[in-house]
Amino acid sequence: MNIKNCAIYTRVSTDNQAEMEFSSCEAQEQKIRSFIASQNDWQVFKIYNDPGFSGAILERPALQELLSDLKKEKIDVVLVYKIDRLTRSPKDFYQLIEFFEQAKIDFISITERFDTSTPAGRLLRNIMLTFSQFERELTSERTKDKMLERAKKGLANGGLTPYGYIRQDKKLISHPKESNEIKSIFETYIETGSTAKTYQMLKDKGIKNKLGKNFSKTNISHILRNVIYIGKVLHNGEIYQGIHQPIFSEEIFALAQKIHKEKQKNFRVYKNFLFGGLIKCEECGSNMTSCFTNKYIVGKLNRYYYYRCTATMKQDWQVCSVKQVSAERLEDFCLENLERISVDKNYI
Repeated sequence: MNIKNCAIYTRVSTDNQAEMEFSSCEAQEQKIRSFIASQNDWQVFKIYNDPGFSGAILERPALQELLSDLKKEKIDVVLVYKIDRLTRSPKDFYQLIEFFEQAKIDFISITERFDTSTPAGRLLRNIMLTFSQFERELTSERTKDKMLERAKKGLANGGLTPYGYIRQDKKLISHPKESNEIKSIFETYIETGSTAKTYQMLKDKGIKNKLGKNFSKTNISHILRNVIYIGKVLHNGEIYQGIHQPIFSEEIFALAQKIHKEKQKNFRVYKNFLFGGLIKCEECGSNMTSCFTNKYIVGKLNRYYYYRCTATMKQDWQVCSVKQVSAERLEDFCLENLERISVDKNYI
């Protein structure tokens, strides 16, 4: 015998409705209980009541509790008196039906005979989900079209406002203090050819990003490649002339790009790292990435390979004491131990 566990969900919109005899949560629950009793091997598992909550929103205590329980409890069927007790929003309804489908949970509205445990109900559900997917794709296409039109008009699209600018009436306006600091970033990088030294300059001066945190080396690299600072906007790989004021000339930007490209040529890694993408930092748990440094000794270039904790690259050298370990030492240590246990019968 396979017993089906049933979750009952009820809702009314106002406190007055909650007290009315024929529309109260209690009345809905009683009718759903009668329906469950008419089925073979069905039982009430839990009741979820939302008295005095609008059906236009999903942020309802009992509904959120139900959705949370569906992920961990043994619930087979969710039942409501009418579909609008669950939600009045078609968009939210499609999302909930899709959630039930993924969780392999049947959904039943007892008055409208919407029942995904039947072939007809599943057909209707699949039609609804198909239309939901169609609507999402249309929305995505409309969003892409709007973003392209904005770029063609010279307007930067949404997201975090680039450092050096503020937004006024949805347009980028140069921020006096931040724009000067952007100039300092480019000047320091062009002078030193080093993101590490540029990072140190910002840290020494106490310059923070828009979130009040230290700039990371990754932040600096993004700034150095961002065409927004020469009055242009980038969208989907294409560059368009912006309507905002540039912070500096295209010549300065081009010089920074030239330095970056030269550094990229010189920074090719000529080594296969055995554990690339496989190991984590023992201290902080961050991924360890492969890297190298160049040192000139008596006019000769020597290259040293390491596994470096990514936390020190994304945030600050002080966040983790491990920093980096010699790739040669780590790989030799692992290979020696693998060779040792490969002949030990206790490990085979």
